[in-house]
Amino acid sequence: MATPKTDDDARHMRRALRLAERGRGRVNPNPMVGAVVVRAGRVVGEGWHRAPGAPHAEAMALARAGARARGATMYVTLEPCAHVGRTPPCVDAIIAGGVRRCVVAIRDPHAIVDGRGLRRLRAAGVRVEVGLFAAEVEAQLAGYLMTQRSGRPRVTLKLATSLDGRIAPARGFARRGADRWLTGPAARRLAHRLRARSDAVVVGAGTARADDPRLTARGVGAARQPLRVVCDTMLRLPVTLALLRDPGRTVIACGPRAPRRRQTALEARGARVWRLGAGRGSTRAAGVPPAALLRRLARAGCHEVLIEGGAALAGAWLDARVVDRIVLMIAPTLLGRGGLAWGPSAARRGRFAALGRAGSDAVVVAAMEA
Repeated sequence: MATPKTDDDARHMRRALRLAERGRGRVNPNPMVGAVVVRAGRVVGEGWHRAPGAPHAEAMALARAGARARGATMYVTLEPCAHVGRTPPCVDAIIAGGVRRCVVAIRDPHAIVDGRGLRRLRAAGVRVEVGLFAAEVEAQLAGYLMTQRSGRPRVTLKLATSLDGRIAPARGFARRGADRWLTGPAARRLAHRLRARSDAVVVGAGTARADDPRLTARGVGAARQPLRVVCDTMLRLPVTLALLRDPGRTVIACGPRAPRRRQTALEARGARVWRLGAGRGSTRAAGVPPAALLRRLARAGCHEVLIEGGAALAGAWLDARVVDRIVLMIAPTLLGRGGLAWGPSAARRGRFAALGRAGSDAVVVAAMEA
């Protein structure tokens, strides 16, 4: 992180970060951005990107500042754009507004930006400083940045496990008369927050059939519900699933040989069917290729993808080396042989990114190496 020149620099960039967060779940395929305009130590304008096609954060902040922007400093979390899209270039508005200094957290790697905005500002005589709170903005925009740099969304695998590293279908607990859930209420709330921060939630066909989940973010004030994706190679899902009761928000990803009549039946219930052929990134010939599905999700504007369902799906995506983070919610329970093992077919390394608790359960977040 670049060292702020003053305490005010740090305070105003933190404010821009908080403003940017208001756009989470509302602006895809655009990035979240926050901006603050300060003159003589006083905030005279603020803005954040609210929705695709709406004014960008910089334009909104400048509109609120009006003539007070002349000679001011702008703090913005991401490099201002210099191209014409659905809205005019932000750099033009900054220059026209008379901003003297622009403090930018990070450069935008998008191919149509990628330093052009910074060069335009400097050429116009605006003093540009880059790097303040860069790590924080990189974390906030992790999915967007990965999509631009790698052509696919960031993938988080979430699993509830026992102390002996086993997972089990909820129905298994119900048959034994125990509580339906492996983890407690606090861990389940965390799972819903992960859904709320994701653009798509992916499960396997086995999980969809066995548990009939809704895959919605509930009780956490979600800005919008994630796209629900089921990997079902031969389209054998029943049309009575809860996932199909909300037309237009469910995708069934299948293989090229799935029956057309099954596709017609699922589409009649409002699902979208994506046929994905085997190709680069497919490690299990019988399954839906993870890399192909991720490229399709990126084209649909998804930056953050959450994998939730099934030992087979978890293993396949780990084998494909497309899992970037693993969130393990560990219950103080031993399942023994009654639980299901999960994991890749070959060893992988990662590093602990966070360790904590959610009620009576432990939470481990690991960042996986490429």
